[in-house]
Amino acid sequence: MADRPWFVCHTRPRCEKKLAAVLTAERIEHYLPLILSVRRYHDGTKRFTKPLFPGYVFAQVDPELKPRIYQQDNVARAIPVEDVPRFLVQMEEVKRIVASGLELSVMPLLRRGRRVKILGGALHGLEGLVDNPADPQGIVVSVDVLQRGLHVRVPAGQLDPLP
Repeated sequence: MADRPWFVCHTRPRCEKKLAAVLTAERIEHYLPLILSVRRYHDGTKRFTKPLFPGYVFAQVDPELKPRIYQQDNVARAIPVEDVPRFLVQMEEVKRIVASGLELSVMPLLRRGRRVKILGGALHGLEGLVDNPADPQGIVVSVDVLQRGLHVRVPAGQLDPLP
């Protein structure tokens, strides 16, 4: 079991639970971290689980069974995990955090100099560079002709890392 490769399965929109059900039926080891979400509507409150990482399911698949995960048309692509020991440690950490019941949110991993785009607010669509990875709430927007930059404070949750 430990010698089978792990894949990050990038699913089609809203197909994470469907893929997990297929993997369960096929007896393929997988992990889909789910968190509780509560929504308030005019007619009451609804509780449901949703994927912690929308669009992703982690699966340990024998190479000869890999084509089976594509047969249900739920998977857009399967990306091999390169550093499996590190990945397994991180997945155990994710499991502990999810099981704790503490409030959590997914944030982009931001490093100094990483190019990002602002997702909302008055500066929606603006691109810049992360200024300080220890406090990634600001970006620097370049004015190349002057060899200057403008530092703008933006909540990290509104920053989307660019390739």
